[in-house]
Amino acid sequence: MIVLFTLLALVLGLFCGLSGFNPTPVSFLSQHSDMILYILMFSVGISIGMHNGILKKIRQYHLKILIIPLGITVGSVIGGLICAVILGISPAEGAAVASGMGWYSLAGVTISRLGGAELGSIAFMSNLMREFFSFFLIPIIASRLNNYTCIAPAAATSEDTTLPVLLKYTNEETVVLAVLNGILCSFFVPILITFFFNI
Repeated sequence: MIVLFTLLALVLGLFCGLSGFNPTPVSFLSQHSDMILYILMFSVGISIGMHNGILKKIRQYHLKILIIPLGITVGSVIGGLICAVILGISPAEGAAVASGMGWYSLAGVTISRLGGAELGSIAFMSNLMREFFSFFLIPIIASRLNNYTCIAPAAATSEDTTLPVLLKYTNEETVVLAVLNGILCSFFVPILITFFFNI
């Protein structure tokens, strides 16, 4: 059900944006999107904190906690290399686009500056679509595979926009890992994009 509401919200948001329909509540929400995200993160923190023994369990992972972001990063770059062959662009450009890991706003702007408007548009759309499809893939993966695998399609967005879906279909432990994964992936996005354009 949350997927349907997510799709409906996205379509209504697109309609409001394209039509110029901008009532006071919509204007308020768009101007305070960061605050809304902070409230969401605070609520998630309360939920996690109420789960007895969760932080102790996370500490038991030690360096294993890096496996998820490392796997997502490597998988994204490999996917970008495969797409580069299919699209006929250079491997470095394909890897750079995929290194956006769902952070479409940063990837689009950065790659436009480094590789031109056309490649920047490809980066924007591919990373936007990654985030969009994550909303639909997370519930399917949760029911057919496992909770940890749900973090993979979300990549860098697992700490913000896709976090509510992860919270709905997984558990508090996975949400903690998702937030840490999102932080680490987001940290590496600009580094990787710049790296692939300079090799």
